[in-house]
Parts: sequence; structure tokens; C-alpha cells
Amino acid sequence: MKIAFSPCPNDTFVFHAWVHGLVPGAPKLDVTYADIDITNTLATRPDGPDVLKISYAALPWVLSEYALLPCGGALGRGCGPLVLTASPDAAERGPAALTGRRVAVPSERSTAYLLFRLWAAQQVPGGVGDIVVMPFHEIMPAVRDGRIDAGLVIHEARFTYPAYGLTMLADLGSWWEADTGLPIPLGAIVARRSLDLEAIAGWARASVEYAWAHPEASREYVLSHSQELAPDVVQAHIDLYVNEFTADLGDSGYEAVHALLGRAAAEGLVPAFDLGLLRR
Repeated sequence: MKIAFSPCPNDTFVFHAWVHGLVPGAPKLDVTYADIDITNTLATRPDGPDVLKISYAALPWVLSEYALLPCGGALGRGCGPLVLTASPDAAERGPAALTGRRVAVPSERSTAYLLFRLWAAQQVPGGVGDIVVMPFHEIMPAVRDGRIDAGLVIHEARFTYPAYGLTMLADLGSWWEADTGLPIPLGAIVARRSLDLEAIAGWARASVEYAWAHPEASREYVLSHSQELAPDVVQAHIDLYVNEFTADLGDSGYEAVHALLGRAAAEGLVPAFDLGLLRR
């Protein structure tokens, strides 16, 4: 079975057991490790993998071929994207400092981007200026060096941005949670609708449960794929993004996804689609 997910610590931690044949009855995996902007694109191809980790923001483009699985993904609280600036004065001024400014984002088909656009529409008078898409690892250096006015960052940047001399202007996760009372939908696990979805979900959930029961078993594998340097940062990443929603989306998880994509569709940020497909 072909699968694609990122080399980020939360994904390798979650799928370690399945990748290494430790999930009874699960088929052998042929793994492609790729950042989420690449897996988002793979999911739109006729020859895309059987199972993928994609951004929730990419679901409207792929739900006709892929179904959302209720486990294995990333939702949570206190784990949203950040808007960073090199100017402490801008951070003190708040959202108004971004009016007409250039902002770097890692992808236009990401939850981070949707949250940023929804937040900016509500909070930035007159709106931001140019949106510049650049690779995730280039964003903080670009902000630090003054090539970009602000940057939208995700994942481990929550822990490492002070090392670049940057200041947080906004925590979009905190804004989303205050505005909706819901967790933040980040990364989704999807599988081709032609496959046995119940079985795949069961294997994914078993892999999550193995990871929690044997946290040391995956350490070498996780570190070998991580872009992180410090094991403590890797563990903080896992602790933040692998949680109860990884085992089961539950009603609040589905409600969060519905709210995000419903708002985004209403704003024209994603194509209109049948929201009922999220649960079938």
C-alpha cells in the first residue's frame, strides 16, 4: 500500500509501527516522505498514493476521490500557526502593522493560510499587501533579513523562532479557539474511497496506540527523519500535535473541520463543496 506523509516528528511517530510491520494484519507500506505542500498536490493526481497526510485546507479539491479518516491526523489546541515579525514595534502595534505589508506563507493550500486569511479579513484594516509563497524553511530567515515584512510559520517554528530574533505578532490558533471555541484542524489523513476505509482507519489507529504504548521504540526513526536538531524540541513537537484527536476526531473534531472549510468556502478561499462528504 502506497502512503505519503511528512518527515515531521508527529507523522513519523504516528506511523512508525505500521511502517515497521508492528501492526497486526496491516499491509506493508511503500512510503513517500514529503512536505505537506507536496502531498497536497499528490492527492490531486490520478496516480496518487492510496493513503496520504494532507492539509485540511486541501480537502475540498480531493474529497471526490479520497475520504477523510477519523484518526492519524493533527488537530489540537494551543498548536496553531504564528505570524512573526522582526520588528518589536510592529508586534506592539498588532494586526494594523500588517496593512499593505508583504507576508510570506508556506503554501496557499494549508490550514495556516486559511486561518491567516480569515484572521486578516477580520483584524487587519485595509488588508495585507502581497502574499509571497516560499519554502517553509526559508520564511524565518527572510523575515529576519528584512526581505519580507512578516511570515506565517507552523510546526517547530513555534519553538525556534526566538533564535532568529523574531517576535510573535499573532497566534492564529489562539484567535481561532477564542473565536470558535473549537480545536484547530491542521493535517488530515485521507484514503482512496475505493479501498477498505474501515480497515485502513483501524490500522492507523493501531499504529497511534502502539506509539503511545511504546514511545521509545520510534525514537531513532523519528530523529533520523526530523529536520530538528534538538531531541527536546522533537519531543515537544510530538506532545503538541499527537493527542486525543489523533486517535479519534470525534464530534468536536468534525465540527472544527466543518467550521474552517465552511468559512473558507464562504470567503471564496476554497471551492464550494458538499460539506457532508467530510463524514462519508
